[in-house]
Amino acid sequence: MLPATAAALAVLAALLAWPVPALLARARWPRRDPLVALVCWQAIGLAGGLSMIGALLVHGLAPWGHSLPEAAWSVLTGDAAEDPVRGDHWVTLTLAGVLAVELVGVLVLSWVRTARTRRRHRELLEVVVRPAAVPDARLLEHPAPVAFCIPGARPLLVLSSGIVAELDEAQLAAVVAHERAHLREHHHLYLLPFVAWEAALPVLPAAARAHAAVRTLVEMRADDVALRSLDGAAPRRTLAQAIVAAAGGGGGAEVPSGALAVAGGAVRARVVRLLEPPSPLPGWARWLALLAAGLLLLAPTALLLLPVL
Repeated sequence: MLPATAAALAVLAALLAWPVPALLARARWPRRDPLVALVCWQAIGLAGGLSMIGALLVHGLAPWGHSLPEAAWSVLTGDAAEDPVRGDHWVTLTLAGVLAVELVGVLVLSWVRTARTRRRHRELLEVVVRPAAVPDARLLEHPAPVAFCIPGARPLLVLSSGIVAELDEAQLAAVVAHERAHLREHHHLYLLPFVAWEAALPVLPAAARAHAAVRTLVEMRADDVALRSLDGAAPRRTLAQAIVAAAGGGGGAEVPSGALAVAGGAVRARVVRLLEPPSPLPGWARWLALLAAGLLLLAPTALLLLPVL
């Protein structure tokens, strides 16, 4: 383990903390394949956290060995350091521990809080909703056009009486298909790490940018999945009209915290994308993006586990 390893990890962490998320958030290709873009965002988040903690850990443990496994084993077995241990080594070790505990702790805390909030909303809704005409959905008496789902072990898909009255049969089917896509693909799990990242590092602009981008991509992905199950001459226009109706009626303000709603996440961009669909991402580009995401995860892992040759 050499200073070059810590420096390489620090450079990678800096790139993943600002310029890389900024470039991906501004790029136009993610709207062509939201699922691949979501994989890339997950890789950026994981690799960024690993690089930040790893850079501090590598520098702090440098006196004990030439690779992280060797140094960690020396510390655990109580072996003496091979080189003098300076104050900066103790400082970086402390910072690495604090950052690791904060990132993991905030992630766990966010999951617990979100799960508790969803459970509370589900229990309250189950008191006031009744079975809807749509299978596996519940009807909420409310004049605003609202449609949302609460994910979890006992998922709940809710339609308001306002949205049932507002939409025709095809549009309502599009809304239901969108919400079922959220539940089937567990989109709330894509969002959770970025909710935690934003909470743990509120001073980092990339955290808020990443959260917003992932939320939009999750909605675009649900739109794409919903379109596969829709019939009719113009399913894209049907879904776009349903989204506009839900957003225009102020339904977003009525959605419980932790729920996923059809009117959530960059409504204008989604409607434009539905009415003017971009060309699909070529197969080679999809595989190139997935390969980049894999290499991004592999880079800090390799730097941490292997000595610099």
